This record gives sequence, C-alpha cells and structure tokens, in this order.
Amino acid sequence: MKRKIVLFAAAAVILLFPLRLRLKDGGTVQYRAILYSVQNVHRLNPDLESGREYLEGTIVEILGVEVFNDVY
Repeated sequence: MKRKIVLFAAAAVILLFPLRLRLKDGGTVQYRAILYSVQNVHRLNPDLESGREYLEGTIVEILGVEVFNDVY
C-alpha cells in the first residue's frame, strides 16, 4: 500500500509540475509539463500594420491540444 502511494506521488510530480522556460522573443515565459503547457506571451509583433508593437496574452495547451488562446 505504501509503495503504491509513493509511486502515485512520483508520477504526479513528473506529470504535473512544470519547468519554467524564458524565450528570447521579447519576454515570453513558458511553463511546460508533460501533460500541459502554459505560455504568457509578450513578443514583438511581426505585423506592423496593426499598430500594436507587441503581442500579449496567454496560451494554454492540454495534451498538445490548444484549449485557450487570447493573444492579440
């Protein structure tokens, strides 16, 4: 019983706790775990015609599928 609890706790740590990555695109921070990924986007806008200098927002992916994106 004790061994199952230890194995479950180890699996939860590996699958759910993210690594923090800083991207060199203007300030984007990405939190990546095996099951999910969250990006706080702050990068230069390649489309200068829109009038915005930076793209800002959040992107959430669960199991590789994008479930939320409010980058504008």
